[in-house]
Amino acid sequence: MTACAIEPSAGHEDDGVAPAGCTLTADGAYAARLASAGDSWFPERWTLDGPEPYAVPLPRNQPEEPGTEVQPMGDGRVLIHRLVAGRHAFSLLYPTGPGTGELPLGVVECRDDTARLRLLPPAPGGERAYALAVGPRSTTVWLVAGGAFGPERLAELPGRCSGGVWLDRTGRLLALDRETGGRTKAVAVDLERGGEMSPLLQIAADSDDRLLLADHDSGLLLIRSDAPSPGQDRLGWGVLGSTLPVRFPECLRLRDCTVTPFAIQPGQILTPESCAVALRVDGPRGRWVGVWRPAERRVHHLAAPEGWLAGTGLWTPDGVLRLPYATEDVPCGVAQVSPPAAAAPEPGGMPPHSEPGQGPVQGPGQGHGPDARAAGVAPATGHPPEQAPTAAGHPPQAPQPASPADPAPPPAPSAPRPVPLQEAPLGRLVTN
Repeated sequence: MTACAIEPSAGHEDDGVAPAGCTLTADGAYAARLASAGDSWFPERWTLDGPEPYAVPLPRNQPEEPGTEVQPMGDGRVLIHRLVAGRHAFSLLYPTGPGTGELPLGVVECRDDTARLRLLPPAPGGERAYALAVGPRSTTVWLVAGGAFGPERLAELPGRCSGGVWLDRTGRLLALDRETGGRTKAVAVDLERGGEMSPLLQIAADSDDRLLLADHDSGLLLIRSDAPSPGQDRLGWGVLGSTLPVRFPECLRLRDCTVTPFAIQPGQILTPESCAVALRVDGPRGRWVGVWRPAERRVHHLAAPEGWLAGTGLWTPDGVLRLPYATEDVPCGVAQVSPPAAAAPEPGGMPPHSEPGQGPVQGPGQGHGPDARAAGVAPATGHPPEQAPTAAGHPPQAPQPASPADPAPPPAPSAPRPVPLQEAPLGRLVTN
C-alpha cells in the first residue's frame, strides 16, 4: 500500500480557505500550533482556560516538518500527525518535566497513491480525533485517537469530501462537503451507523453548497454557496431544522476581499439572529477581523492584534471575542475584544427573516424549489479598519471598533424565490 499525501491542518486548498494559525479544542480550553525557532519547527501547546494563557513547547529529538499537523486534545495532550517512511504516524505528546513524552498510537496507510489525508477539526468532548483520507473516487473517515486498538477505519464514502463540521455535542454527526458529478453538496455522516450518509444542504440543483460553521445552541449555520450568484460563491446563513430560507446578506460581500467565518457566539439558545459571528477578512490592504450578526445589516470591522494567529478565536457566551496572538515580546497572548452591542431593530423595519428575494424553506420530503437567482448587485468595496493591520501594527491589546465598510447599494427588486435548506436527515439520524 502507498501513503496519502499530507495536507495542512486547517484550511483546505480545494475550498480556497487560508490555513488558521493554530487549532483550538471545541471548548476553547487548549490550543496547539507548529511554532518556529529559526528554521526549525516544533509543537506547542497553549493553555487558555486559566487566569493567564501560557504556552508549553513540546519539541522532540529532531525538528518537525513544516507540513506536520498538530491538534490539542481535551486532556491537554497534543496529537501529532507525521509522514514517516511513506506512512502516516499518529502520536500523543505531553510535557514530562524538562522533556516531552510521546505515546505512539499507530499508523495509517492509504490504498491509493493519489489520496490525501488530513485531520478533521477537533471533536466535541476532546477525547477522540478523526482524519479524512480523500481519494479520487471515495473518502475514508478514520478514528486516529481515542480508539481501543489504534487507528480505526470508520467509514468509506463515495465521492471526494472536504470541510468537516460537527453537528452535535457527542461527536456522532459530522457534516462533510461531498463532490460528485461535478457538484459539491454538504452531507451528514452518522459515525455510529457505519458512516450512514444523508443530504444536508440542497439549495439548488446546480449549485455548490458547503457548510462552514454550525452552532449547537442556536442552530445557526454559516454556508458558502453560488446559488444566488451562479459562478460566484456567497456567504449565507440558515438555521438547522428551520422552515425558513437560507439568506445571503449583501453586507457579507466585500470586493477584492476573502471573508471567512471562524467562530460563532455560543449560548444563544433558540436565538440564532442574535449570535455574533467572527470573520477573518483578507484584502489587498491587510488582514483584519469582522463581526456580524444575522439580525443586523452591517459588518463591524475591528483591527486584529499584532501577531494574531489568523483565523483563530472563540467567543464567550456573553459576547467577548478572544483572539490568540504571539509576538516577540508576548509569545503567548489572548486579546479580549468586545464588539459593539447588537443594534435594536428599527421601528417598522423589515424583520431578518423576510429579506427580498428569499422564499420559505421547503420542509423534508417536499423536494427542492426553483433555482434562486439574486439580483445582480455589485458588492461593497472592502476596507480595513482605521488602524490597518501591518507587520509593525499597534500593540497587542484588545482591538477597538473601527470604521465599517462602505454600505452595499440596496438590492434591486426581485420576485421572491425559494432557497431551500434541507435538514431532513438530522431528525431521522438522531436517536435516543
